[in-house]
Amino acid sequence: MSERDLPIGLFDSGVGGLTVLAAMLKRMPNESYAFLGDTARLPYGTKSSETIIRYSLQTTAKLVELGIKALVIACNTATSAALPTLRAAYPGLPVIGVVEPGAAAACAASRTGRIAVIATKATVRGGAYERAIRALRPDAWVQAVACPLFVPMAEDGLTEGPLAEGMAQRYLGGVFNAGIKPDCLVLGCTHFPLLKKAIRAVVGDGVAIVDSAETTAGLLEKLLRGNGMETLRSEGTCRFLTTDDPEGFADTGSRFLGMRLSAFDVELVDL
Repeated sequence: MSERDLPIGLFDSGVGGLTVLAAMLKRMPNESYAFLGDTARLPYGTKSSETIIRYSLQTTAKLVELGIKALVIACNTATSAALPTLRAAYPGLPVIGVVEPGAAAACAASRTGRIAVIATKATVRGGAYERAIRALRPDAWVQAVACPLFVPMAEDGLTEGPLAEGMAQRYLGGVFNAGIKPDCLVLGCTHFPLLKKAIRAVVGDGVAIVDSAETTAGLLEKLLRGNGMETLRSEGTCRFLTTDDPEGFADTGSRFLGMRLSAFDVELVDL
């Protein structure tokens, strides 16, 4: 197999990163992909930075062992904590995360420079979005809000209706009911797009909601073409791996990917 035809590796702490894979499949259906969900150790968002880096190194090592031509950290928390470490550990491997593309999209979407970011506790604590946004737009006002319960709600399919809207109001009401509110909201976790309808009900129609999945897919496509790494095949493949419960991965992952998976499509691996 030529290097061009090697798969693109993606990893997440769970299945949320499948929203990133879905965007890549739509944009680059001829590429092959290997997605690893570290479901045995989720969520990463409540772990220390040191633990997240260790887990990220282990998941990346497994994907590199399979043979990949590029790595996408399909997890905001892991991107925030581990991106520099992974790039240093694999200098010959293109490694991209979801924070910088999301920040760029937010800066482009915001008219006023008032931007809110919702994410896990670890992503908020790390401040990656604030740094990335202000690097592009120094005058930006950025408010980050941790929304830890959104992750299990998305995993359990509790994404619409009174419960979801009530939790969105709890997390975002104070920010978006203020006198001068943000005009852009970044979904800083790959689980959160599933709650977009409930979030929209709270923030209103005048707020731009940025999901970094599409922007990340566009960045990867540009990177592959710019380096002559795009595949020449006519059709690609997807390989799914998990560290725990292939049946649960398939069931929950189907909602995030937007296509039906079965347990037979998912390989159990040990890190």
